[in-house]
Amino acid sequence: MPAISHTRVWLILLAITAATYWIGEAGLSGHGSMGPVLAMFALAFVKGVLVCLDFLELRHAPALWRWLVVGWLALVLALILLAYWVSLR
Repeated sequence: MPAISHTRVWLILLAITAATYWIGEAGLSGHGSMGPVLAMFALAFVKGVLVCLDFLELRHAPALWRWLVVGWLALVLALILLAYWVSLR
């Protein structure tokens, strides 16, 4: 059964990658618009969490490790988003 789960996660990751590619190619990101940028960061966070939980096997690790890794990911993305927001001012 794990192969089916990993395959499903991989397909979700492919769909998210296609969505972020579409946002970038459609010209929705940039130009002072925060909506598409927030969507791309949210998708990046979801991708990161899926990779951490399913491919780094943190889903079966102690909760402390899951919180540390996901928290680190959230912190890094928040700092990058803050830097982007400051650059718009």
